[in-house]
Amino acid sequence: MSENTYPSVNDLTLEEKASLTSGGDAWHLQGVEAKGIPGYMITDGPHGLRKSNSATTGEVDLNNSVPATCFPPAAGLSSSWNPELIHQVGEAMAEECIQEKVAVILGPGVNIKRNPLGGRCFEYWSEDPYLAGHEAIGIVAGVQSKGVGTSLKHFAANSQETDRLRISANISQRALREIYFPAFEHIVKEAQPWTIMCAYNCINGVHAAQDRWLLTDVLRDEWGFQGIVMSDWGADHDRVASLNAGLNLEMPPSYTDDQIVYAARDGRIQPAQLDCMAQGMIDLVNKTRAAMSVENYRFDIEAHDEVAHQAAVESMVLLKNDDAILPVAGDAKVTVIGEFARTPRYQGGGSSHITPTKMTSFLDALTERGVDAKFAPGFTLDLEPADPALEAEAVEAAKGADVVLMFLGLPEAAESEGFDRETLDMPAKQIALLEAVAAENKNVVVVLSNGSVVTVAPWAKNAKGILESWLLGQSGGPALADVLFGKVSPSGKLAQTIPFDINDDPSTINWPGEEGHVDYGEGVFVGYRYYDTYNKAVDYPFGFGLSYATFEVSDVKAVKTGACTATVSAVVKNTSNVDAAETVQVYVAPGKADVARPKHELKGFKKVFLKAGESAEVSFDLDDRAFAYWSEKFNDWHVESGEYAIEVGTSSRDIAGSAVVELDGDGKTQQLTEWSNFMEWRKDPLGSQVLEKLRAEGEAGRMPIVPDNDMTRLFLDSMPINSMSVLMGADGKQIFEYMLAEYAELTK
Repeated sequence: MSENTYPSVNDLTLEEKASLTSGGDAWHLQGVEAKGIPGYMITDGPHGLRKSNSATTGEVDLNNSVPATCFPPAAGLSSSWNPELIHQVGEAMAEECIQEKVAVILGPGVNIKRNPLGGRCFEYWSEDPYLAGHEAIGIVAGVQSKGVGTSLKHFAANSQETDRLRISANISQRALREIYFPAFEHIVKEAQPWTIMCAYNCINGVHAAQDRWLLTDVLRDEWGFQGIVMSDWGADHDRVASLNAGLNLEMPPSYTDDQIVYAARDGRIQPAQLDCMAQGMIDLVNKTRAAMSVENYRFDIEAHDEVAHQAAVESMVLLKNDDAILPVAGDAKVTVIGEFARTPRYQGGGSSHITPTKMTSFLDALTERGVDAKFAPGFTLDLEPADPALEAEAVEAAKGADVVLMFLGLPEAAESEGFDRETLDMPAKQIALLEAVAAENKNVVVVLSNGSVVTVAPWAKNAKGILESWLLGQSGGPALADVLFGKVSPSGKLAQTIPFDINDDPSTINWPGEEGHVDYGEGVFVGYRYYDTYNKAVDYPFGFGLSYATFEVSDVKAVKTGACTATVSAVVKNTSNVDAAETVQVYVAPGKADVARPKHELKGFKKVFLKAGESAEVSFDLDDRAFAYWSEKFNDWHVESGEYAIEVGTSSRDIAGSAVVELDGDGKTQQLTEWSNFMEWRKDPLGSQVLEKLRAEGEAGRMPIVPDNDMTRLFLDSMPINSMSVLMGADGKQIFEYMLAEYAELTK
């Protein structure tokens, strides 16, 4: 077979087809070399390449990997609200995969941050599915633009680490469709990831790897997914059931290819299904052949570090800046306190742990820039008790400083893949040190390092400035120096609400589940959708972030463009003398609805860089999904007719202006039956015609008259019409039969 003629599934034996549906080892596809199908490598992401040095032997070693650029994990990068920058990160990741002969990088992970205690929140994008999908798509599109595959994960509802390998996430259809699916759906429809990784957990009692509704009915048939589905490592517990459900690839191999062969021979797997799953694997290999055939490629280490640098700059969120303490003046006497400044926590723990190509701490960056600053570590990066000597040294160092930069946060032992956090609080020894330092010097700026939110309110009074830097990747030190000393203004916005207390979060009552299941009882009211709808006080709202500049958003306009679509525009102006970026956010607020809907939902955003005094107009096209909810009655998306407010602002609680549009709705109606209540008949276009004819017949004396008073209407409105005899005796039965007969005539 020539090197330019690739096989199809028709060229393979049954045994060869079966072999393609399982890996060759922990990090390789299973090739069929005799038929020209190579066993390419696939390995971890999602914020950089984690190729194990022992990958060629198929071993799993999470802490021994080849050097690669460590970009900011999603906890930080999500706060950039900059899809173009994220696309650049994806392109750079792909180039490193080409050098290392990696055909598919495993990521991005777009699971929802349902609860801020989730141990893998550092690896996920947001509590909001719109933001998660419209940012993470940059990784998928960027990587695949270079001929390398991605693996969108973990499909679906993998929002906790506790009992993650088997727990059943029990979720309503509406919550799945509105919260836990949309990020996947958007990326599938717009970027077609070459692979999707299914989750470990069950969804409503069915393992994700064996859920045909999930992997075939929704993913392929509804959304049009054209790639392959692989298991998370060890998530496939029944190869036959999984293959029938739509799982192309078991990873790592369980060395049970014979199970597939036997099932195909005895009819438990249909030939067409096996062919489809195996052909998908051949197609994946063929997509990656060109990139994997490039020899002697070397990526530009410095150029990629600069991409990581810019990504880190835009990942930071300025939460507090009293007395304009930031940026630090060039001639200020500076004291730096906190071991994180010397030993940065730049990534999360677990399968995404990267060996960086270079590492520059904040102290390194100060030295490189000739900034003379005192330093005291203050504490150790563990969960051990405080060291009094370190504390005393730090307090002494703070004396006389114009500004104290305190680097606080969560050590890796406090959050990682594999376990969920137990508290939102930072280690007590760090808070005690902050209090002691603030008692000596009031000019304190706290720089946070953490993969998910921490409580801020209990200690915020001791800091004039608070910079949430998340986990910044390998170039976080120079990026911090840029922001803290004013070379660039912070522009990050929160992708996750910061609550006052974990008990304020609506998911906490069911977190992390019991007896093998977790109930997603909060439904669609996740994150700001809950806090804003129920006027719950929060410390910092979703979308919030300060700048060294000031901005004004004005002239908000909205125009209906179709029955269920609209455009919105606004003008944003930089009203300061500082060049900086602002992110304009669009939220849709439905009016009265037939179901409980959030107060508003993010449906658009644009990051705009403006020079001092400059202004720009931004506009957004809102399609029907921007106004829709998932109707379990219709088993489909539904846009009701009526008024919708379109809000434009700079966070979910900083709304600069709004405009109202009146939409026609999608006109969907449901077949009326004897179990439909009187109100449903009255609201339905055909049902209302029947009731109008019934009224006329009653007035003419040919039918009983339906009583029309407040009390009777109260009962009738909620009563199925087959129960009208309860209120009206024989007349009720006659009316019920008449209504059904007339409706049948209208629907012929």
